[in-house]
Amino acid sequence: MAKRSLLFLGFAFFLLQLSLADEGMYPISEIYKLNLKAKGLKIDPKAIYNPNRAGLIDAVVQLSGCTGSFVSSEGLIITNHHCAFGAVQAASTKENDYVTFGFHAPTQKDEIQARGISARILESYRDVSKEVLCVINDKMELAERTKAMDRKIREIVAETEKKYPGRRAEVSEMFTGKVYVLFLSTVLRDVRLVYVPPRSIGEFGGENDNWVWPRHTGDFSFLRAYVAPDGSPAEFSANNVPYHPKKFLKVNPAGVEEGDFAFVLGYPGRTFRHRTSHYLAYEENYRMPYIADLFDWQIAAMEELGKNDRAIALKHDARIKGLANTMKNYRGKLLGMKRLHIVENKQAEEKLLQQFIDANPQWKALYGSVLDDIGKVYQEMTDHAAAEMVLDNLRSNTTVLSYAFTLYESALELQKSDLERLPVYTERNLNNTKANLKQGLRNYYEPTEKAFLKHILLQALALPENQRIEEIDRQFKGRSEEEIDRTIDQAFAQTKLTDESILTASFGKPVAELAQLKDPFIRAAGMLYPTYQKLRETRQQREGALSKLSALLIDVKQQYQKTSFIPDANSTLRFTFGHIKGYTPVDATYFKPITTLTGVVEKTTGKEPYATPQKVLDLYKAKDFGRYKSSKLKDVPVAILYDMDTTGGNSGSPVLNAYGELVGVNFDRAYEATINDYAWSESYSRSIAVDIRYVLWVTEKVGGADHILKELGVRK
Repeated sequence: MAKRSLLFLGFAFFLLQLSLADEGMYPISEIYKLNLKAKGLKIDPKAIYNPNRAGLIDAVVQLSGCTGSFVSSEGLIITNHHCAFGAVQAASTKENDYVTFGFHAPTQKDEIQARGISARILESYRDVSKEVLCVINDKMELAERTKAMDRKIREIVAETEKKYPGRRAEVSEMFTGKVYVLFLSTVLRDVRLVYVPPRSIGEFGGENDNWVWPRHTGDFSFLRAYVAPDGSPAEFSANNVPYHPKKFLKVNPAGVEEGDFAFVLGYPGRTFRHRTSHYLAYEENYRMPYIADLFDWQIAAMEELGKNDRAIALKHDARIKGLANTMKNYRGKLLGMKRLHIVENKQAEEKLLQQFIDANPQWKALYGSVLDDIGKVYQEMTDHAAAEMVLDNLRSNTTVLSYAFTLYESALELQKSDLERLPVYTERNLNNTKANLKQGLRNYYEPTEKAFLKHILLQALALPENQRIEEIDRQFKGRSEEEIDRTIDQAFAQTKLTDESILTASFGKPVAELAQLKDPFIRAAGMLYPTYQKLRETRQQREGALSKLSALLIDVKQQYQKTSFIPDANSTLRFTFGHIKGYTPVDATYFKPITTLTGVVEKTTGKEPYATPQKVLDLYKAKDFGRYKSSKLKDVPVAILYDMDTTGGNSGSPVLNAYGELVGVNFDRAYEATINDYAWSESYSRSIAVDIRYVLWVTEKVGGADHILKELGVRK
């Protein structure tokens, strides 16, 4: 594999003139171009990233959709409470309710498996754009273009993983249709819970305060990564030993003050700043409102079903938390898009770009119809949006039906060569796919599944005539809700897919053998599968068109703007910097950038989500702040606000001071900054972290986990 210094050579063209603004989730290799010393960085940028030796980036890990960082030589990881939440829920029972009361392992022997969490450590990367793009040409059908690129990417991944056994390879698209980078990582599969604060601290404020500032949430947890005795990645085993990272972060218990320089390293999920007005309009008018409304309904249904039984509520906790986070995020984005006129502004930009294209006959010949052609793709998506969203959620939101599709699809896919299969059925992913089947059953609750299935079926039956789903109409059109209820009840009574042994044994069996189960959900999956296959092919065609058109759009925008482009976030390692800074969200209102323990006490009502543990209240009353008291604030800082550029996936990212020391753990954005995915603004884009002083105060004073402070090198 090429050395890390080769990273992103293929798109250096797009990064020739980086802006002096703090906007940007920069590819890590570009930090040398940012003049960081002049901005406030006190260390050599090579201490952050150096292709020839370990740097701070080697302490940062990707944690199953979040970010974390090593904070000791013994594989100790700090991340968010909400990133560990699913694993905590999976380990909890009504008798041992770690979700509510937290978890503390006094010794390494007491640490328990964090199911569903793995730690991915970046090792190396190289540009593979030429290899990916050499398999396509302008004469190809659009769907064939997509398939050819997908196949080539899989070949690159397979060849790389064969060359580097035990490593995980991924190819990421940096600029659509233009730039592709291969990342090689080590994946640690044995991750364990070490210390998780009570929910009343780690989720203080709940959904009321989610995406809100001021914030008083202790959103942190400690995990530990383990490996086999020989140092190689391994599944969970009592024989495993703590992982020894190349680099771990130094914790600074002094924290930060307003105005201080800071930076974040992490794995932001997705941004869409290079997308067109057509994409933004589709998001604003169709996809996001549908998902927000659906999730809102599902949350209410689960809360009602579990309100009188903690065992049932516990099954719903992680799902509600995930849905609520997305739902409120989308509500914030929709509000921001309207308030900031995101679509209209993008349309105005495109109008000027079109004028620029039309003014030059050569460019008009090459790029004249690009924007219109992209618009046609999104118009076609809009014309079928309602039916496609119903189909997506019919398959994904009902556990048993989702399992039936997985079994039916596995029967078909496992007959193909590995390179021809859908990604989840390739040999490299089979174990994860099977494990996910078992994981879902742990939180299975039949009344919830019935309610979700009925709701989506009623949506399907209410579709306009030009978007009807024939197979569903054939079974349910004209039937009353009572008749639909009876059919659903019968299906759940007859299904065998809630039996883990039958479920796992059926994976990969031929369709004829699956039919012998006479399971109603497998029959439904077989009946609907041609519809989903047709939808997949339609989307491959759209993807092929957008890939080709987006590459042309990037070309002409580069000529028009005469400036650089930072690639949209795509779950690859990025760097962003800024300052601890407040803001004015509305007229005549200024929010300071640091909240304190006093704010926790002021918000406390004794009822969820503001039910602060009595121990915290007692410590506050005694003013037992220890060394974590801010000399300026005369209090324990709880959360900090800053003007750095973050998005989903940055949850758990380390916030580092000018000396590269850990001073916070990123966990959220202000409500106005939910729009960050589409646009960034110095005036309103603010992100939120739990202050390291609150992390240490809670760990020491509330949790009594002195051994963690000792391991962090932060002694009393």
